[in-house]
Amino acid sequence: MGRIVTSLALAALGFAVSGCSMVAPAYSPSVDNIQTLRTSGPGPARVGTFTTTPGPATPNPIQLRANTLRSPYGGTGGTFSAYLSEAVTRELAMAGRLSPTSDVEVSGTLLRNELDAAIGTGTGDISARFVVRKAGTVRYDQVKSVHREWESSFAGAVAIPKAATEYGYTVQALLALLYADAAFLDALK
Repeated sequence: MGRIVTSLALAALGFAVSGCSMVAPAYSPSVDNIQTLRTSGPGPARVGTFTTTPGPATPNPIQLRANTLRSPYGGTGGTFSAYLSEAVTRELAMAGRLSPTSDVEVSGTLLRNELDAAIGTGTGDISARFVVRKAGTVRYDQVKSVHREWESSFAGAVAIPKAATEYGYTVQALLALLYADAAFLDALK
């Protein structure tokens, strides 16, 4: 009987120490971003390949205290470059600017993708190189970066889901910065 109790206690401890894996919420397009794309006059575009520069600044999955955060996009295991691609696709589609047959293509490379559910202040840092090609010719190639902060809790049960939700808002902020760049919008024409 003592061995069973000890085994169960060790199994519970192992589960608690190993943490959990969670999937980030699906990307929710920003109304402001969609409005910017609608009113700025860019032509239709298609979304090309989004990749990730491997390294410590682009972990997959993202470590959040004792948990890990995975992307819901990109097949088994998910990738955060696929998350960014999905975000661009959804916002272009909702703005009426997505066309799979367009000769204008938006692609990108995720350079930094960090999220921290620290006690007191949570942070998100995303950096990506965005490239726009028209008929194969590069018309835009720039890096955009965003840093966001939010109030974070001592309790992991509060802070970790909050950080997962804030990830989507951090991607929205990155895309808002991209869409505010007149050179990007001109490249889409």
